[in-house]
Amino acid sequence: MRKLSLRSEHDSEIARLAIPALGTLVAEPLYVLSDTAVVGRIGTTELAGLALASTVLLTFHAILIFLAYGTTGTVSRFIGANQDRQAAELSWQSFWLAGALGISTALVLAFTGPFFLGLLGGSETSQEVLDAAWLYLRISLWGFPFMLFMLAGGGVFHGRQNTVTPLVIAITSAIANLVIEVVLIFGLGYGLGASAFATVIAQVGAGAAYIVLTRRWATSLGVGMAPNWNQMRKLLKTSKALVIRTTMLRGSFTYATAVAASVGVAALAAHQVTMQVWGTLALALDAVAIAGQSLTGRYLGAGFPEKAKAASQRMVEIDVGVGLVAGLGLFLARDPIAGLFSTDPEVVSATASVLVIAAIQQPIAGYLFALDGVLIGAGDLDYLAKTVSLAAVIFIAIAYAVQRSGLGLNWLWVAIGVFITVRSVAVGLRFRTSAWQTTGAP
Repeated sequence: MRKLSLRSEHDSEIARLAIPALGTLVAEPLYVLSDTAVVGRIGTTELAGLALASTVLLTFHAILIFLAYGTTGTVSRFIGANQDRQAAELSWQSFWLAGALGISTALVLAFTGPFFLGLLGGSETSQEVLDAAWLYLRISLWGFPFMLFMLAGGGVFHGRQNTVTPLVIAITSAIANLVIEVVLIFGLGYGLGASAFATVIAQVGAGAAYIVLTRRWATSLGVGMAPNWNQMRKLLKTSKALVIRTTMLRGSFTYATAVAASVGVAALAAHQVTMQVWGTLALALDAVAIAGQSLTGRYLGAGFPEKAKAASQRMVEIDVGVGLVAGLGLFLARDPIAGLFSTDPEVVSATASVLVIAAIQQPIAGYLFALDGVLIGAGDLDYLAKTVSLAAVIFIAIAYAVQRSGLGLNWLWVAIGVFITVRSVAVGLRFRTSAWQTTGAP
């Protein structure tokens, strides 16, 4: 067993990738976090509506996240194998694919959005909440293709070992979103729709920036602009397991929202706040996973499995430590955090209680996310799809029992903890083997 050390030869490279990625990943959920904080000041009904609408949006966003994860791993392996032109070709085609999927998904949701919101909210959700959710969702759909451009662009730059550019784009767009939102709502007196509109404007700017920068790189290597259906089909084929993984992952959290909605409006609002705080911390932990995807892909592409293993072990140590610090901070700050997002005493009390459970989960999540990133970078996607599916089945069974027995929101978050633990055990067992250490270009 490898001895734990305070320093490692891989620390500087991990930090070079992970620190900017941390800023990027924390900045991205500020879209929803700022919406949550601002909308929470409008009213509980609007906050509950935001919970339903954002769950639908983030579910489809998560299903299509292979545009980022799949691109990162594949591009980094091409880079490691000194095949930069092939990396640029795949990168540009990922934007064509993102545009096609973004437009088609937005069109589908424009017709089916009310159905999904009603299904998610259940019979206990009031018509006022559903109306608020549909208002937010239908405005947000205009920005959905650009949200996918952001996914593809982030994957391209992370694969190129460049996490600084995504950081600059993420911070700029997050600040723009918040400023526009505050001006429209608190300055000009608009309501929930203005929050969605502000996010659309920020997403359009960020997506356009990624397109321009990636096109400039691809052109410098002689890559054409035309869509290549064979490349896009290849990207879709290699990402099939990632789609299954993320579908089961997001489906589990979507079902959790449905269970929370069945408890009541205050519970749903508290769940929304907790989920966004938890998600922000999860993405912060995922910064090391981004480094894991990038470094693992590059080392394996260059034919150095030993370096990939050693760097991966170090990333696990770092992410568990980050999880411990994040969990402690969340536990100590649970009351002010709860009060930040709502003025409803019932919502604040429920949120503070659930945040204790979320805090306990952070070190386990750090272990999981680090190894999840390593296996994605290694292209060990079939294994991840199978293990997430197993964990999802276990979670849904427990969450259903919680709902039927009326145990409430705290026990729902205990079920989420079980979900995380099962996945952690699965990736830990896989990492101990050499099955994921396949070398060479993809």
